[in-house]
Amino acid sequence: EAEGLTKAFAGEGGPIRVLDGVSLRLRAGESVSIRGESGSGKSTLLNVLSGLERPDSGSLRWRGEEVGGRSLSWLAGGRSDFIGFVFQAYYLAPELNALENVLLAARIRGKRGSEWTDRGEALLRQVGMGHRLRHCPTKLSGGERQRVALARALINDPPLILADEPTGNLDEGTAEAVMELLLQLVAESEKCLALVTHHPGFAARTQRRLKLHGGHLSEEDNQ
Repeated sequence: EAEGLTKAFAGEGGPIRVLDGVSLRLRAGESVSIRGESGSGKSTLLNVLSGLERPDSGSLRWRGEEVGGRSLSWLAGGRSDFIGFVFQAYYLAPELNALENVLLAARIRGKRGSEWTDRGEALLRQVGMGHRLRHCPTKLSGGERQRVALARALINDPPLILADEPTGNLDEGTAEAVMELLLQLVAESEKCLALVTHHPGFAARTQRRLKLHGGHLSEEDNQ
């Protein structure tokens, strides 16, 4: 739950306000898309919602708990348990294989042992990467890397998935396959998805469609 979020950055002509009183409530099990022009602040909004950036003002709550004023260590721990990320640029560790990249998110939270290895392998099989468990990212295609990133986002079983242009680096056919997989995974596991996308067709598949313009967030025409 976010209420009245503001965020500005320094510009040559003065502060540039990219979020201007943004309020948003994400409910369990729903999918929400966020569209807007390049530079409108969509990625900034996700960063603020995830606690990676602090808002200049406003209130942010995760599962009813106020996030503002919390320590960096509290934010890091809460974020790992509450949010799974899928980025346009994948952000896989090049020296780790697919399975190790997926397990890294769990191990950061101290989750080790055969049961987590089994879960990581099961997730990779679920996203169609069971045959590439030991391959490093340099040996994978863009679509395969994003499938690994999907499995990594799910390893800690977070209730919320934040996806920032997850198909932006993929060709049209691969993007379609990855988006279909993402929507299927969050629906099957009843997770909430907040999807930033420029693609109107992908946005149309979400239950709610929002637009960020001029620092304000509003509902798109859902008809």
